[in-house]
This record gives sequence, C-alpha cells and structure tokens, in this order.
Amino acid sequence: MSSGDSGNFERVLSKKDVMALAFGAMIGWGWVVLTGEWIRMAGAFGSMLAFILGGIMVLFVGLTYAELTAAMPKCGGEHVFSHRALGNKASFVCTWSIILGYVSVVAFEAVALPTVLEYLFSSYLKGYMYTIVGYDVYLSWVLVGVLSSILITTVNYFGVKPAAFLQGVITLIIACIGITLFTGALFHGHIENIKPMFVNGKSGIFAVAVMTPFMYVGFDVIPQAAEEINIPFKMIGKIIMLSVLMAIAWYVMIIYSVSTSLNVKEIMKSSLVTADAMKAVFYNSPLASKVVIIGGVGGIITSWNSFFVGGSRAIYAMAESKMLPSFLAKIHPKYKTPVNAILLIGILSAFAPLLGKSMLVWLGNAGGFTIVVSYLIVSISFLVLRKKEPGMPRPYKVKKGNLVGIIAIVLSFGMMCLYLPGAPASLAWPYEWGIILGWFTLGIVFYAWASFANQDFNEISFGKKLSNDSE
Repeated sequence: MSSGDSGNFERVLSKKDVMALAFGAMIGWGWVVLTGEWIRMAGAFGSMLAFILGGIMVLFVGLTYAELTAAMPKCGGEHVFSHRALGNKASFVCTWSIILGYVSVVAFEAVALPTVLEYLFSSYLKGYMYTIVGYDVYLSWVLVGVLSSILITTVNYFGVKPAAFLQGVITLIIACIGITLFTGALFHGHIENIKPMFVNGKSGIFAVAVMTPFMYVGFDVIPQAAEEINIPFKMIGKIIMLSVLMAIAWYVMIIYSVSTSLNVKEIMKSSLVTADAMKAVFYNSPLASKVVIIGGVGGIITSWNSFFVGGSRAIYAMAESKMLPSFLAKIHPKYKTPVNAILLIGILSAFAPLLGKSMLVWLGNAGGFTIVVSYLIVSISFLVLRKKEPGMPRPYKVKKGNLVGIIAIVLSFGMMCLYLPGAPASLAWPYEWGIILGWFTLGIVFYAWASFANQDFNEISFGKKLSNDSE
C-alpha cells in the first residue's frame, strides 16, 4: 500500500496549529444551537452525564489514535492504521466510514450557517423556492450556504497553513466567548434552575449520548494531516489526548452554564438557549446574546475548516492506495494540497443547502453512526498491531495497551448498537439510513472504478514489458 509520499506535503503545522485544528473541530457550533435540545431530552445532569459517557468512549479511542498516529505519522490516519492491521477491505470500510463523518460535518455546516444567520437577520429570507419535510427553502438562504462553501473550499485549496491560521484565530475567539458565558453563570446563575436534574431516565441519557460522537469528532483530523505536522511524533499523541479532555470540559461547562442561567420554562420556550443564557447573566443585554451567535458562526467555520482538511486527506490516501479513482490523489504542484479531493468535498458541501434544514438532523445522526464504526475498526487495529508488530517503534506508547484496546472496542461497539433498529436512539428510515446506504453505494462504485482502472494499467504495463522482452 502507498500511504502517500512524504515529499508530496510540506511540514508546516506547529503545535498551536494542530491543537486549533482538533479542538476547533470538536467545539463547532452545536453548543450554541443544540444545548437546549440536550437539556430538554435528558435534563441538566442527564445531558452532562451523557457527554461524560460519550467522552469516556472517545478518550479510550483517542488513546489508540495517539499511539498509532505517533507510530505511523502518514497522511490518511485511519486508512493507514486499518490497512496495516487488517488489510484492504477493512481499511476501505473504516476510511470510507470516517469520510462520511467528515463530509456530513462539512455539509452540516453549509446548512448551519444560513440557519444561524436567521437569528441575527430574520428578514434576510427572500425568494421562496420549495418545501422539504415541512421546511421552506429560500433562495437567499441557499446562496449563503453555497457561497460560504465556495469560500471555505478556496481557503483550503491554497494550502493548509492559511487554513490553520484562520482556525487558530477563530478558535481563540470562541473559547473566550464560552469562558465569558461560564463566568457569568458562576456569578449570576442560580443553582436551583438545574431542576429537574434528569428527564426521561436512561432513554433520555442514551438519546443525548448518541449525539456525542458527532460533537466530539475532530481529534481524528490530526492523524489525517500527520505528514503536514512539524512537531515531534510523541507530542502528536499528547495533543490528541489534551484536545479530547478540553472538549469534554467544554461541553459540560456549556450545559452547566445554560442550565443555571435559565429555568426550565425559559429553556422550553427559547429557540436559542445559549444566546438567551448569555443575555440573562449579563443583565438582559441583547448585545450579549449576539456575541454568542457570533461565536456560533465562528464554530461553524472552525468545524467546516477542520473537516475539509481531514476529509480531503483521507480521500487522497484512499486514492493513493488504489481504492478510489487516481484523479483524487492529485497534489497541487505549488500549494501542496490534494486539490481534487478538496473540490469533491466542496461540491458536496455546496449541494447540501438545497436540501433544507432537515439535513442538520439527518447528517448528524448518519455521520455519528459511521464515525463510531470507524472508531471500532481503529480500536481493533490497535490491538491487532500490538500483537502482530510488538517491535514497531511507538514514540507515544499507551500504558496497559491491551486493556485500553479492549475497553475502546467494547465502548465503541456499545455506542454503535444504540443507533441500530430497536435501540433507544435508532436511526430514522428512509432519510438517515438512506444517507448511509447511498454513501456506501457511491464508495463501491468508486472502488470498482479504481480497481478496473488499476487492472487496465497493469495489463498495459505487462503488455509493454512483453513487447520489450520480445524485442
């Protein structure tokens, strides 16, 4: 397998760049728009517990990523790990699964940005087009999503360093806004507002827990861009773990801040609880709520940006390994970016707004399922490589690795089961399962295309060799 010639990429990402890519991806915009939904579904403590449980799974999976990334710092991450441990087929399922997770976030953000702008400029909706599953789609709304997709695609086209700089600046702004909300809640919130602590019992906690993989996904962008990172390999593993711990603390902090700032009635009637919570703890200032919305816009951009980086590198790695058509492995001679992979994701991102707001829920749930599938296969790969290649240099070696691997597998499998039919938070048919089936159908078509093209290339090469031998 070719996992990419290290000469194809430039090592330009610093420690700060890498942390901004991972943490910025994980905090996204869900904390602005979905916090109220989590509290309504499971209560304040129930939703915090759900994020802690989801975070524990991600921590153990993150440990496997930390060791494997430091040991194999090649573009493609999951693709490299699973191929070396389990071979072609498992690697295809693993990598194509995580790519749907990345693409679903990218498409999610293309729908999220015009949605969140409604809270700032409610009158900007112009040019009714059609209705999808009860949501009216407007031309102005679609144009915001499409033009933003083109802009993010362009930033990524011109190199990973500009994308990382943008990421660092915006992530810092979001962190400041979140800490401001938390500080306000500590001084002006009311602990009695937290009641009821739990809603809907276990089913409420599970319903929120299945949303956490989609919220936490992002640390795994680091291995995708491993060939562009200019820090010691051991440090890569440490940054992965630190970014996961910071994300767990972030979501628990936000849920606590909102649930102490607003009482249950206020949460139930609010359309954007995080913004209303900020407004409440800062003397009902409309400006304070707008600051949170600006943070949400920033979160959209950071997630969007990170998953463009991660998704395009994963697609490039699969094309390099002859699992996807070879044109997707093209590297720009000047900017050193996988241009065709970036353009493919850009096209999918620009198409998403045409399907309306319903895509937010569908993409989140479908992407969450395939992310967990990929985590499960990486965790299995971790254990297999521990047994198969015990002498592999591991700059970041996890203590009690076999136990960590087993726990990561059990937790990933348990989380995956929550999405299946009959489970408390099963995926919806036909929309969410349709996205997954459609994605894997596309993958099989690409895989067959690449296989036939590779076979034709080998036959031509063999024919030339016979001709040369006969001469």
